[in-house]
Amino acid sequence: MPTVFTGVGDPVGAGFVDNLARPGGNATGFVAFEWSISGKWVDLLKEIAPGVTRAVVLRDSGLASGASQFAVIQAMAPSLRVEIKPVNVGGAAEIERAVAAFARAPNGGLIATGGGRVRFHRDLIVKLAARHKLPAVYYNRVYVDSGGLISYGSDFVDQFRRAAGYVDRVLKGENRRSRLTFNLREKACVSA
Repeated sequence: MPTVFTGVGDPVGAGFVDNLARPGGNATGFVAFEWSISGKWVDLLKEIAPGVTRAVVLRDSGLASGASQFAVIQAMAPSLRVEIKPVNVGGAAEIERAVAAFARAPNGGLIATGGGRVRFHRDLIVKLAARHKLPAVYYNRVYVDSGGLISYGSDFVDQFRRAAGYVDRVLKGENRRSRLTFNLREKACVSA
């Protein structure tokens, strides 16, 4: 049975495809992240606030893809002379305490990575960044729509539109071997 997916953080880890080069099976779709985008978040933070030397990274530790996102951030940070402080997102009180404690020292910034727990608290995270005057980079435009400074990531609405086109082709009988569409770079959305 053909499968079309969207917004999957790690299609290999989730078992949808065998690997990105040769997906195999009948699956095709769109990934939520290409991991190098996580490094771009650090780069953008330094670009918008050159004085940043520290960044708090809010992440969803419950996601397998969260570890990959953070690994790229951690690898990129030293080249930009940014010290990274990870915060595993749980409840609102935990986020408030962690961000307030981090903001006590100067030259800080904030990165909100992808994940359901992080997105659930987006309004709080945007408010905390503003309250503590932390320049912030978010993984999705929804944060900018909520008042956040800048986002860089996938255009999820476009992914669903394009997935509908794939479904249409499947329903019309097109028989193609599985191919994972990996168009993150051309559809990345920068908003400020």
